[in-house]
Amino acid sequence: MERFVNREDELSRLRECYGSADAEMVVLFGRRRLGKTELVQHSLADREDAVVYQATETTSQVQLDEFVDVAADTFPGITDIKQNWEALLGYLGDRDGIVVLDELPYLIDADGSLPSVIQRLWDQRFQDTSGTLVLVGSSISMMEEATLLGNSPLYGRFTEKLDLRPLDFSAAQAFVPDDYSPEERMLTWGIFGGIPYYLDGVDFDRDLGTVLTEEVLSQKGYLHNEPEYVLRTELREPNRYFAILTAIAAGKATSNEIAQAVGIDGKQISTYMQKLERLRLVEREVPVTEEKAKSRRGRYRILDPLFRFWFRFVYGTEDRYERLGEDAYEAVVEPELPDFVSQEFERLCQDALPDLYPEETFLDIGRWWYKEHEVDVVGFTTGNTMVVGECKFTSAPLDYSALTSLEDHASEIRWTPDGGDVDTEYALFTRSGATQAVREAVSERDDLRLFDLDDLTRRGRGR
Repeated sequence: MERFVNREDELSRLRECYGSADAEMVVLFGRRRLGKTELVQHSLADREDAVVYQATETTSQVQLDEFVDVAADTFPGITDIKQNWEALLGYLGDRDGIVVLDELPYLIDADGSLPSVIQRLWDQRFQDTSGTLVLVGSSISMMEEATLLGNSPLYGRFTEKLDLRPLDFSAAQAFVPDDYSPEERMLTWGIFGGIPYYLDGVDFDRDLGTVLTEEVLSQKGYLHNEPEYVLRTELREPNRYFAILTAIAAGKATSNEIAQAVGIDGKQISTYMQKLERLRLVEREVPVTEEKAKSRRGRYRILDPLFRFWFRFVYGTEDRYERLGEDAYEAVVEPELPDFVSQEFERLCQDALPDLYPEETFLDIGRWWYKEHEVDVVGFTTGNTMVVGECKFTSAPLDYSALTSLEDHASEIRWTPDGGDVDTEYALFTRSGATQAVREAVSERDDLRLFDLDDLTRRGRGR
């Protein structure tokens, strides 16, 4: 079992359902590798009234047989019940049991009537019990079709919905050694993100170059085939998606840029992008001043840093790393790593705003761009304050031109708060300190602050 970190809110909500006097139906979903199974198992610690069945890809009859074998350990009488889902689940519900169907999509693949069976059971029998039914799945699209969409059999019947997301930066720090420097923390976050499966499976008691060489670049590495495995599991025809993700990892961000790079008609690309968005693999980002549904200036980014790393450095180049061996990281990856990590550095700076400006309450935080103007960090508050920031993840100290550029670009942002005139605050985020001129400006101005990696990463320490 993976180390269990954070998830206090989800644990509390699950346990409230278990202890409820009413019947409860919980839908728990999220992309692969987030620790859904571990969350359920942790929530059931010390419970003796639970049946946890983890489905596999097999026939419906085999699944039913396996389910009865698992359930009999807690409810021996189930072996005398007719072997169909309605009878078995109804029997457990009558005994106020907790039933977890993990990887529900596998069960639906084998028996497409299952969502309707659960619907009928819920409507006619479960309501008079205090049983709990927990439906877990990694196939987000199938979980939506079975439980969440308006035309799904179980729509409106679940009493709790848990949409599991990656760990935030603070929680992810529990997986890295205490003696990691702020820079090492940032690099680790910028490559592995907040996916528990990645963080728990890698030994970080080695230098980052060794970790990447042995775990990602090497064909024998723990994570070498991870993105390919996930994509081939989720997609029937993954090759075109591989090309799309490669294009995004190479810096293509708009629909037209991606379509041209891949060789897809511009009108067709949206179908592929929507699928990747539903899988939580990419995100369409728009300027913070605009509504996502209406904006035509959307840019796509790969959400999972490891996927972005794999498609930028690994996919299609495995033979090169085998030839280079131990020199692969230093020769190919290390020179480009600061540029690669800069995207996650910007996101971390955005996420840190509420902690860095505790006197403000933020309504919206994101990026902004228009034509040649771009601002890495923009935060709109409930008052008149707009916080704008420039992020530099370079080995050179941040110089005064970064401040000048920030002021120039920020002056083009059109935001009209309810209170009238905008009060602009400037933030500079740096990996390698700042020049004397910048530090003097910070000491002389009330509207300018300078933050380093220690300011950003200390939020996750001491856990």
